[in-house]
Amino acid sequence: MRVYSHTACTFHDPGPGHAERPLRLVAVTEALRENFPGLDWQEAPRASRGQLLRVHDDALLALVLDTAVDGPMALDPDTVLAPGSAEAALRAAGAGIAAVDAVMHGEVRRAFCAVRPPRHHATSVVAMGFCLFNNIAVAAAHACDKHGLSRVAVVDFDVHHGNGTQAIFDTDPRVMYLSSHQMPLYPDTGYANERGVGNIVNAPLPPACGSDGFRRAWREQLLPALDSFRPQMLFISAGFDGHKRDPLAQLELETDDYAWITRELVAVANRHGNGRVVSMLEGGYDLSALRECSVAHVGALSEGPTAP
Repeated sequence: MRVYSHTACTFHDPGPGHAERPLRLVAVTEALRENFPGLDWQEAPRASRGQLLRVHDDALLALVLDTAVDGPMALDPDTVLAPGSAEAALRAAGAGIAAVDAVMHGEVRRAFCAVRPPRHHATSVVAMGFCLFNNIAVAAAHACDKHGLSRVAVVDFDVHHGNGTQAIFDTDPRVMYLSSHQMPLYPDTGYANERGVGNIVNAPLPPACGSDGFRRAWREQLLPALDSFRPQMLFISAGFDGHKRDPLAQLELETDDYAWITRELVAVANRHGNGRVVSMLEGGYDLSALRECSVAHVGALSEGPTAP
């Protein structure tokens, strides 16, 4: 089991009081090192502009990578560009690229990218919702374009809908996007009737649905659709902000729900994709819950053989 991370991802600092703060990543990496001393830690490389251009317009790359800033600069009410943001964004996207290559080359079966800023709200042209680049979309496109895969799935259990990931792939039948998310909640997308070209499956959940509602949506709707797609590789947008202690939402999930869904997803990957899974950290804003859920998630990813 391999983990990709980089200290540069802590240099993206949106400023005092911002929920998506550098301490999030510190909490995750400390918890994983304490609980799993045998993990294979690798330094995330930088993504190239060519790799980013698979899913993003050049104007967005220029904004994030070429803008000179000497302090936090608001791109919208939630999203900030700071002096360390460009390097953090390149390393975060590069982690997913490196993880895909390692999995496809048979070095490992599963990898977790402990990086920030998060990613699934960024569209091809707009940085939004704390996200600068859509790193999981970059990684999924790399799996298709570089490694020739024709069926990859992006599974998103963050409490917020990944509008950016959906928009990037909603006309690409090679990529299935499946999401459970609270509704109503930012960004007010992810309705059940949003189907793309038959490759989009959304399960909006009401506030306070709890473990029963979350697991029912996955068991009855999302997992069967994923199984039918038979993904050759599975990507996970691993957001833990549905936890009952998270300050930004109200799904009321338990830590064990994240272990449960991860085991279910690994089972699908084992059936159809030789166990190939790349997971990337998304949301989670209560630090103690974030620690617990990251450990539960990586523990479930690590069960069974993780090396070929």
